[in-house]
Amino acid sequence: MKKYVNAKQILPQHLIEEIQKYVEGAHLYIPQKGRKSWGSANGSREQLEKRNMEIQFLFRQQGVSIIELAARFGLSEERIRSILYDK
Repeated sequence: MKKYVNAKQILPQHLIEEIQKYVEGAHLYIPQKGRKSWGSANGSREQLEKRNMEIQFLFRQQGVSIIELAARFGLSEERIRSILYDK
């Protein structure tokens, strides 16, 4: 969750008045510049890619079944299939 900041604490009065021409008395979200891609900040994307590569290896090289992979990784059989066949 993003931190709430009162505009009066950080913005000059003339800028607040300009913003009030468009929105008043509501929460306003201001996005960050140069947003990072999903999972890049905490390593989630890398962990999922590693897991997916392991699933592909176990299926293709070791013959582990889709049912067993689903149980082992706590995923649905449909999700396992999408990991195996969508790439």
